[in-house]
Amino acid sequence: MPTPAAAGAANPTRQPIPAPLTRAAIFLIVTVNTGAEAVTAVRSLCADLGAILRAVGFREPHENLSCIMGWGSEAWDRVFGEPRPAELHPFREIRAGSRHAVATPGDVLFHIRAERMDLCFELAAQVMAKLGGAVTAVDEVYGFRYFDSRDLMGFVDGTENPTGQEAVDATTIGDEDPVFAGGSYVIVQKYLHNMPAWNALPVEAQERVIGRTKLTDIELDDTVKPSWAHNALTVIEENGKEVKILRDNMPFGQAGKGEFGTYFIGYSRSPRTIEQMLENMFTGRPPGNYDRILDFSRPVTGNLFFVPTATFLEDVTGGAPQTVQPATKPVLAEPSQPNPPVPDGSLGIGSLRGNPRR
Repeated sequence: MPTPAAAGAANPTRQPIPAPLTRAAIFLIVTVNTGAEAVTAVRSLCADLGAILRAVGFREPHENLSCIMGWGSEAWDRVFGEPRPAELHPFREIRAGSRHAVATPGDVLFHIRAERMDLCFELAAQVMAKLGGAVTAVDEVYGFRYFDSRDLMGFVDGTENPTGQEAVDATTIGDEDPVFAGGSYVIVQKYLHNMPAWNALPVEAQERVIGRTKLTDIELDDTVKPSWAHNALTVIEENGKEVKILRDNMPFGQAGKGEFGTYFIGYSRSPRTIEQMLENMFTGRPPGNYDRILDFSRPVTGNLFFVPTATFLEDVTGGAPQTVQPATKPVLAEPSQPNPPVPDGSLGIGSLRGNPRR
């Protein structure tokens, strides 16, 4: 099955990764069923996703509806074939003592965001209706903003996220993989928290685990912050400079079932950055000096996906293979602004706006 020529098209448009944080999100992961018909249906959705997004979002154009579509390693081979993104591979499982970063099934990720859950739900429903029996949903999480961007453990989440051009640079593949320039990588994990055990800790002890004050969100001074604090182990440096990732984590849960969790989702230019963070957390830096948050939280899913450009998705066809040329500099939407309606009657929602289909 040929890879779209758009992988190397001039001036590809990105998917809307550095979009403003929203109040609601759905994280939907599916596997592609066996058979050529399933592959054809999934390929068909690639080109249609932008139109579905516009149809849903046009009803409420100021609610910032967006959708990011990512692909797992095995699914890429089945659906697109060669060439492959240079660093796409299955999620790397980590075992260290009682700590386990699990790897779980997942071929396609839909990261759906909006200010309202009804818009997220409608888009997810339309996507699944379009796919029909071609896929099987293996995980579906409904995330929500919790007060002032706190997780259910009570701490502000995402304080050190890059913004503006820094966020674009942190998440955009460049000349290191020119065929897929403008794309990105995303790693997701669903963490469940042991809230009774966490709440039994004094606030001062919780702050040492996280590395920040709970009320004011101020980072602890290095003289008092333990080397095993969460924010100490998740700082990655190369050549003396910190390598940033973009997190869009969301709390989720079912109070009646005692389920309280955080959906971790991190976008980066290379998966190596987040993989090193996870190695530091689970194995330790040095080994044994692990992230103490893992005494209270455990991941029950783990996946790595490649996020191609929106241009790539819109140009997916079943035609003959074509020569793929390196991409020029991708077109990047302004990352820190909402997406207003545009004069031509379409929705300028991130990079999936596209052109009307012929």
